[in-house]
Amino acid sequence: MNPSADLNAPHASTNPLLATEGLPAFDAIRPEHVTPGIDALLAAADAALEAAVSEATPADYDALSRVLSVATERLGRAWGAVSHLKSVADTAELRAAYNENLPKVTEFYTRQGADERLYAKYKAIAASPAAATLNPARQKALAHWLRDFVLSGAELQGEAKARYAQIQEELARLSQQFSEHVLDATDGFSLLVGAERLAGVPADVLSATKVDDPVDGGHKLTLHMPVYLPVMQYADDRALRQQLYTAYATRACEAGPAERDNTPLIAEILRLRQEEAALLGHANYAEVSLVPKMARDPAEVQHFLRDLAQRARPYAERDLAELRDFAAQELGLTDLQAWDVPYASEKLKEARYAFSDQTIKQYFTEPTVLAGLFRIIETLFEVRIVPDRAPVWHESVRFYRIERPAPLGSDAAPQLVAQFYLDPYARPGKRPGAWMDDVRSRWLRPDSGTLQTPVAHLVCNFSAPVDGKPALLTHDEVQTLFHEFGHGLHHMLTQVAELGVSGISGVEWDAVELPSQFMENFCWEWEVLQHMTAHVDSGEALPRALFDKMIAAKNFQSGLMTLRQVEFALFDMRLHAEPGAEANVQQVIDAVRREVAVLIPPAFNRFQHSFSHIFAGGYAAGYYSYKWAEVLSADAWSAFEEEGVLNPATGRRYRTEILEAGSARDAIDNFTAFRGRAPSIDALLRHQGMAG
Repeated sequence: MNPSADLNAPHASTNPLLATEGLPAFDAIRPEHVTPGIDALLAAADAALEAAVSEATPADYDALSRVLSVATERLGRAWGAVSHLKSVADTAELRAAYNENLPKVTEFYTRQGADERLYAKYKAIAASPAAATLNPARQKALAHWLRDFVLSGAELQGEAKARYAQIQEELARLSQQFSEHVLDATDGFSLLVGAERLAGVPADVLSATKVDDPVDGGHKLTLHMPVYLPVMQYADDRALRQQLYTAYATRACEAGPAERDNTPLIAEILRLRQEEAALLGHANYAEVSLVPKMARDPAEVQHFLRDLAQRARPYAERDLAELRDFAAQELGLTDLQAWDVPYASEKLKEARYAFSDQTIKQYFTEPTVLAGLFRIIETLFEVRIVPDRAPVWHESVRFYRIERPAPLGSDAAPQLVAQFYLDPYARPGKRPGAWMDDVRSRWLRPDSGTLQTPVAHLVCNFSAPVDGKPALLTHDEVQTLFHEFGHGLHHMLTQVAELGVSGISGVEWDAVELPSQFMENFCWEWEVLQHMTAHVDSGEALPRALFDKMIAAKNFQSGLMTLRQVEFALFDMRLHAEPGAEANVQQVIDAVRREVAVLIPPAFNRFQHSFSHIFAGGYAAGYYSYKWAEVLSADAWSAFEEEGVLNPATGRRYRTEILEAGSARDAIDNFTAFRGRAPSIDALLRHQGMAG
């Protein structure tokens, strides 16, 4: 049996999804390629699975990798390309093709993960004398596989196994629908207003929203973040802010079209997750989610979150009291509402620190920020980033390569380490937010013996350039860019070449944010920012006096922001740790807010209906990971504070022990190897102005 037989057919040369060499042909992939391409790859993967479990394939690590991993990795790469295009260039035709194939892909991976014959092969490898001779990365990958087989239902029998498979397919469909509803609700809202209603709104936002042929108004407002947020922060028109806030806070809920209402999807997703947990012998889905994470159980997570909330609460109460006093006395807002909070906060920050986010934004021109970011990476991690060429899905997308220069005095060519796509700007058909995703992983390929280098997507939703000027980033957006690059470096700089434990693969979910949050710290360092800023008009670097004001304002409302994250995380954990919560979703979030929040949103707020992280993004019973990993990242950063922010020796140690190590070691062991001790929460509290 030839597992690759279908890929040798004549149509393979005309379908870009079946190309096995090089980078994805993103400019050539069309909706009509999806079904025939995925069908062929699924047939090859099916054949490979049957070959792997047959007597012809011994219970041997290399043999299974050659037969099965090659076929499934090829399927994963092609489906990843389709999924990526759906996220960044969605069309009705692509969505239809994606949704047609999602059940088939889900069914295959569910069936493979629960195949007791394959599970038996891996158990036989683990029990063989050869297991002791595997290198540490392979031993860890094998341990992960055995654990994941159990979590995938491989030990279930009969009706239970069939039901488990049905649940996975249904959850994949529902999560996809949830995401589509959020995208459609976001894209589906627009508001035409005249310039007179936009008093206070920055000039670049006015330029970006201006319509060529105004009928009802000269500016088109949307719920995309580059428009929504600055209007909420700067528009003097309170009624306009209320209108936009209401639209944003009620996306994909019962207040809108029934076909976009995520209410029934939330209930069904939670019910199915609980049923899955019961099948696997767990009391609730939170227990299932935590099996591969650092945290031991839901009680430990809830204790961590409540402890953090208790520490942050006095600071949050002070933040809110100051905001209410300022809003009443200086802005005439005696009844501060949710749609006033961003506006009043920005005004308070301007009054207290004598600068605005808009002032700062003029210095963060995108080309200068990118150059500064690349310089940090090159200095600390001893690599070089240079422009490269590849097919892309939109004209604004760039492509780069990361190289390790040859030793001084050598005439050898630079060594290719990794490559990445950068897609920076918001546009219709592109889902909101920012993310890093892998195109392919570092892998010593068993079929060819060649080293496959990693490739990543880095996606943001910044405002595009207008009026011939470079794009301008807020300081928050600069931190977002650094955050996603942290994930990217974790994926791309790995030196592990074993699929499953290379880069971010297999890293405990509550540690995966360590490298991303770590990178954000550079955005607050003078020796970095003076070389990473250039005023859009004058070209001058950020003045030291303005930087000092930024530092003074760094922890502005940090208490409120901490409680907001705790609120989201505790809501997520309670939803998944309490069977039956699907019938009381609003009651759960209301109870969490009463317990930990000091700023309660209006009753119509339906935040949960667009909480894609937990209903469509892999963070179910895992949103706490952001705060958990922040303890690790703040403590890791304190080493750079002690030894030098741009100290190459510290950077080399961080790269070696954390970025390069993948999940071949447990995350806590990576951290301890870098820091020389266990992590402490003290650095996080100090960094956020909540110590003492």
